[in-house]
Order: sequence, then structure tokens, then C-alpha cells
Amino acid sequence: MAHHRTSTFSMLMIILMAIAVLIALRLFGVLGSAAGERIIKIPEPANVVVAVPTLAVVVPEVTVDLSQPLIGIVSGHRGYDPGAVCEDGLTEADVNYAVALEVVDLLRRRGLRADLLDEYDDRLDNYEAAALVSIHADSCNIPGATGYKVARLTDSVIPEANDRLVNCLVQEYGVETGLLEHPASVTDGMTDYHAFNQISPFTPGAIIETGFLLDDQFLLVHKPKIVARGIAAGLICFLEGQPIQEE
Repeated sequence: MAHHRTSTFSMLMIILMAIAVLIALRLFGVLGSAAGERIIKIPEPANVVVAVPTLAVVVPEVTVDLSQPLIGIVSGHRGYDPGAVCEDGLTEADVNYAVALEVVDLLRRRGLRADLLDEYDDRLDNYEAAALVSIHADSCNIPGATGYKVARLTDSVIPEANDRLVNCLVQEYGVETGLLEHPASVTDGMTDYHAFNQISPFTPGAIIETGFLLDDQFLLVHKPKIVARGIAAGLICFLEGQPIQEE
């Protein structure tokens, strides 16, 4: 009887222990699983969108107002020869070109159309414009010579218009540069300048010698904007019909 009770008790203990083991395995298995998830689960990185800025390049539209007057500016000797050459290597062609560029820029900034032309430019043939000015400088081998001069074609079919252009250039160039006129040195090469015989006979034309490359060199070389202002102002005077001061 005692042996039966012991066997029953032993069996009961075994069953209880088995149940306890099962419960423990289930409990620790769940915890282990949960702990494992916390340890090895790595959150996926969020998608990162990098915005690359786009640079918008604005190109201003260039429009040409064909209703505005056209001015021809000849850069004396350019594309043909150096013109006068000084002992230090300075050439008239280079001086003329620097001034011509400034004149064209000033005129365009005023809303006018302006052509930059070489000495023997193909476009000169029957060139039609409101005015044409050829820019030159005088020699650099006459010590003491200073001043500027302006001339037009002697046998012009439009003498009044040409005279007005010359007078405007003389007046305004002297004011802007402070140089005195040197009319005594006007040559036949100026009054019969080749371009005057190429352009349309109804295009007013003038040639200007901006100064002497020796005594006026500082102004011509280092102050091309001032030289250009004098020429541009003379052209504006002509186009706008400003009154000419009587001497």
C-alpha cells in the first residue's frame, strides 16, 4: 500500500515537473524571441531625397530697333596698315581702334545703331547711314603740335548736312577733351578721304584727327573714354539738331 502511494506520488511529481519544464520552455522561448527581435532588428534607413538646385541662366534678349538712326564708325587704318608709328612702337591704328570701340559702345547705350568699320571695309560701298565718322590720330614726329581737326568731302552733294556734322564734332569734341582746334593742318587726304567717295553721296560724313600722338599722347592713349565722349557728343548734337555755338 505504501509502495503504491510512493509510486503515485513519484508519478505526480514527474508530471508536475514536466508541466513546469514545458511552461518554462514556452515562457523563455517567447522572451528570447522578443529579446532577439530587440537586439537584431535594425530599422531600415529612410529614403533620403537630395534636392539638387537647378541654376536658371537668364539670357537677355537683344533686340535691334530698326527705327533708330544708324551711325558708321570707321576705325582708321584698321585692317590695312598701322598708320603713324611712334618711336616707342605706339601705332595710330591701335589708338584709333580703342577710341572707336568706346564710341560705338556709347552710341549703342544711347539706343542708336552703330557699325564698327575697318579702313577699307567692304560695307563702305554705297553705305547708307544717318552719319559716318572716320577716327584718326595725327603724327607723332612734330614736337609742340597739339589739337584736333575735322574735315568733310569738299565736293559734297549735301554740303549743309556735312557742314553741320563737322561743326557739331568741332564744338563738342573741344568741350569734352579741352583740346584746341588745329584747322591749319587739314590736308587734302582729309577733304578727299577715300571713304567719302565710297559711301552713299547722301550719307553725311566727316573725318576727325583726335590729336597728335606726341604731345597729346597721354589723352589719346590713357583717356580713350574722354576722346570717345567728344565724338559721340558731336554725333548726338548732329542727330538731335542742337544749335551750334557761334564763335
